[in-house]
Amino acid sequence: MDNQAEVREFLTSRRAKITPERAGLPSGSRRRVPGLRRSEVAALADVSVEYYAKLERGNLAGASPAVLESVARALQLDDAERAHLLNLAQAADGSDVLTRPRRRTARSWTPHRSLQWVLDAVTAGPAFVRNGRMDVLAANRLARAFYADLYATAGNQANLARFQFLDPASRRFYPDWDQAADMAVAILRTEAGRSPHDKDLHDLVGELSTRSDAFRTRWGAHNVRHHGTGTKRFHHHGVGDLTLAYEGLEMAAEPGLTLTVYTAEPGSPSEEGLRLLASWAATQEAGPPVSVRRGAG
Repeated sequence: MDNQAEVREFLTSRRAKITPERAGLPSGSRRRVPGLRRSEVAALADVSVEYYAKLERGNLAGASPAVLESVARALQLDDAERAHLLNLAQAADGSDVLTRPRRRTARSWTPHRSLQWVLDAVTAGPAFVRNGRMDVLAANRLARAFYADLYATAGNQANLARFQFLDPASRRFYPDWDQAADMAVAILRTEAGRSPHDKDLHDLVGELSTRSDAFRTRWGAHNVRHHGTGTKRFHHHGVGDLTLAYEGLEMAAEPGLTLTVYTAEPGSPSEEGLRLLASWAATQEAGPPVSVRRGAG
């Protein structure tokens, strides 16, 4: 991916998000650009206008950590955005090639036995391992049942982003489809900053940009995020509505991979739904789950 273009579009989009009022500046009456002017960001970052303009044109090579932090502070970047800026700067310097751990591809990586044992030991909720491209690389029995729609279509290639944007079944599976789509693209954009030379990621982004207007529009927004914990709503075609909490754990032994576990609030209808799904999954490893009637509650 073109690092200079990535830097230029990221910084420009972040500058457009900051209103003068939010930055503590007078708004004035003759603004021709959304958000702050370059000169205002430069002043807030305590750098010259010429130097900030150079950065925003995409030239981060040689920028010091202090300057990057000042720019991040001026643009009011959150933790994920700040990390993304630092990743882009590393790529501009070429240092990422030397310092970044090697990331395994979906085609070559298989879980070692003990990892699969860990996943299989989680019996109350879906547990799976994914990479930054959102390929599902390993899963427990309940995760395979939970993502039955993902595995039902071979074209998805067990990739959550491809399922999100190219498979009509995702519209049912994610009741909050737009929110889930925003999150998926932000995860991919974050990975693009961490791994700018990942050909598989480049190919995936190209495919989704070509085939999905919804993806292409979101990709152009340059939003990034850390996807560590939260709550999501799902509609599983076998057990109905589920509201699940998730925790994403970065795997120290496998850089670039994340172990995600979904759980339901104890005593909730969603917990009952997971129990019903687990009961089906225990008796049938493959094929779509039959419809299961859930009791009142």
